[in-house]
Amino acid sequence: DELFCVFFNCSADTELNSFNNMVAKAYPVRVLHHNNNGISEDEEGGSGVEPYVGLEFDTAEEAREYYNAYAIRTGFKVRTGQLYRSRTDGTVSSRRFVCSKEGFQLNSRTGCTAFIRVQRRDTGKWVLDQIQKEHNHELGGEGQVEETTPRPSRAPAPTKLGVTVNPHRPKMKVVDESERGTRSCPGGFKRFKGGGEGEVSDDHHQTQQPKAVNGTEPYAGLEFGSANEACQFYQAYAEVVGFRVRIGQLFRSKVDGSITSRRFVCSREGFQHPSRMGCGAYMRIKRQDSGGWIVDRLNKDHNHDLEPGKKNDAGMKKITDDGTGGLDSVDLIELNDFGNNHIKKTRENRIGKEWYPLLLDYFQSRQTEDMGFFYAVELDVNNGSCMSIFWADSRARFACSQFGDTVVFDTSYRKGNYAVPFATIIGFNHHRQPVLLGCAMVADESKEAFLWLFQTWLRAMSGRRPRSIVADQDLPIQQALVQVFPGAHHRYSAWQIREKEQENLRPFPSEFKYEYEKCIYQTQTTVEFDSVWNALINKYGLRDDIWLREIYEQRENWVPAYLRASFFAGIPINGTIEPFFGASLDALTPLREFISRYEQALEQRREEERKEDFNSYNLQPFLQTKEPVEEQCRRLYTLTVFRIFQNELVQSYNYLCLKTYEEGAISRFLVRKCGNESEKHAVTFSASNLNSSCSCQMFEHEGLLCRHILKVFNLLDIRELPSRYILHRWTKNAEFGFVRDMESGVSAQDLKALMVWSLREAASKYIEFGTSSLEKYKLAYEIMREGGKKLCWQR
Repeated sequence: DELFCVFFNCSADTELNSFNNMVAKAYPVRVLHHNNNGISEDEEGGSGVEPYVGLEFDTAEEAREYYNAYAIRTGFKVRTGQLYRSRTDGTVSSRRFVCSKEGFQLNSRTGCTAFIRVQRRDTGKWVLDQIQKEHNHELGGEGQVEETTPRPSRAPAPTKLGVTVNPHRPKMKVVDESERGTRSCPGGFKRFKGGGEGEVSDDHHQTQQPKAVNGTEPYAGLEFGSANEACQFYQAYAEVVGFRVRIGQLFRSKVDGSITSRRFVCSREGFQHPSRMGCGAYMRIKRQDSGGWIVDRLNKDHNHDLEPGKKNDAGMKKITDDGTGGLDSVDLIELNDFGNNHIKKTRENRIGKEWYPLLLDYFQSRQTEDMGFFYAVELDVNNGSCMSIFWADSRARFACSQFGDTVVFDTSYRKGNYAVPFATIIGFNHHRQPVLLGCAMVADESKEAFLWLFQTWLRAMSGRRPRSIVADQDLPIQQALVQVFPGAHHRYSAWQIREKEQENLRPFPSEFKYEYEKCIYQTQTTVEFDSVWNALINKYGLRDDIWLREIYEQRENWVPAYLRASFFAGIPINGTIEPFFGASLDALTPLREFISRYEQALEQRREEERKEDFNSYNLQPFLQTKEPVEEQCRRLYTLTVFRIFQNELVQSYNYLCLKTYEEGAISRFLVRKCGNESEKHAVTFSASNLNSSCSCQMFEHEGLLCRHILKVFNLLDIRELPSRYILHRWTKNAEFGFVRDMESGVSAQDLKALMVWSLREAASKYIEFGTSSLEKYKLAYEIMREGGKKLCWQR
């Protein structure tokens, strides 16, 4: 068994500065050397200062020269790592400088994680904001730099711990940010390097290069007609050089799921089997706008002996096009090159390992303040490592009991280069404001990850299931939703539909696009939509168009005519939903600021909710009619909801109503707008129970009566709305969780959960306001004591 030792190395002078960044490192070791000839920082003046978080520089170049000087004194070499650019103006916003032994691409590299990162501030200064001082290799007496820079005068090396690494393969491969550049970003997005070394860029443009020719060596810029051609080329090259090839990761577009890039790796890449030794040789191809593929990353160096003429039959299968110019392999499915050539599934984790201790510490501190705080961590069944994370405070859990009928699973991190895969579950309250129902860090985008997340959220919310869900249309999400919420109506995110429309309708004439939009957004019923759609497809001869056929088959998940029959709490069908945390948490939010920004943004949202509560109870909108139903709804609805209802009531005066059918208690009415013959709707009314329905389905979709039904009620002299048409979730009392009785149709278990969260929320408000002053405390205590007498628990 290999010996693992844990070391802490922190001088007295730097203990306070580096405490928060100090990490216990475990490495397989055989021989340990410890040097004790260090000197204090004061003896060398400014040039001898050890790096610490907060150290400022005028330029990034100055920071690089400083780290080079520090490396020379300490005994290691420096390489320039990744740079990150601003998404607004493209300027460099941060820079990493790493130990030359970072990564595993060469035999000389050991996966050392030592680095510093400097970030540009608004003042123009560059500040050191991240640091890792520990090395996993023996430090030399004098380091060297890889760039040609003037060497400062050498100082004696400070106290450092040297480690001779076991020459056998380690049990764990250390992967840091710079290596993820060739794999996947921890935030759930792939970051592609551009022209400069280590530079992160989203630019997909490539200059034209000669096509691949048999017998040529691979090089950056080599082009292929298909991914299959690239794979065959790399296999032929591998046979000549003397190694075997495995199919590596593929990366898909977050817009339409098509494959955008593919990796082919040496069969000895990784450490999952004794035959593998962490070889870093690979070739990556990226799809171009023209449909061709180009080599954009390449590493030819192997860390093992090569066997020219070695066949690639084992471990490879025929690669076929998947209709998008990519490959038919599945994400994170790795082809085995030993044994019986079976397929082994592994899961990657896009959450940086540094996030787990930060979040778990935060969760534990929150539980001491909030007894209803809930959190859970998914464990990988294969190795027991931490994967996805979910959490929700008591306020979010209570909000779900009142406003969890319609939820939005917001994965905005998938639309940009976010540093962490932070997802939110959002509901909409009685003011039509977004309310937080839960948060998650999603380790990967597999069905297993989303299945665990939805099941965990359901458990945290006492088993109350939503009636409808707005989420992305990716297959893993769809599969998880169907399994966990089988009765819920899944509606696709509008931004995804728009993205796909822009991409797939680009070659079509403008006349088709106009008729397409009209078909989608102006048809009122499902029958009308199907009829208009088929006529449109036939008119332009598009029966064989794959994309149009696919979206038509999924019409129940995105076409307004099919969505109107389901309750979505008034969420606009063709509008975008802004992220709950807005600009507070974005792609550039650093780790150390995440918690503070999260809490600040959450408190701001909840303060806005409290303001609307106050306004609804203390402000009274003007009446615009003399209808009793207007006064009734002003008394019950919140301000926001009442204004929507009031507008429908006022608009009803612009419509004419004509009875078209009557049999027994059932009557039908045609309601059309004055001066507009085309705008008309059918209303069915039952005199026996006052049930009404309209072809516009506004009540079914938003929970508020439409102008058409209100016009019929006015004609029939119905002066007060039946209680079934005033949803409790839109009333002023909804926020306080007042549970009336069993007539709402919920189960006994759901009713108990409602009562628990309602009383808990009311009690928390007594505590919040009752502790603001001694007088309010006495008042709150007296009210609770009197209430306790009635409940017979007061002694």
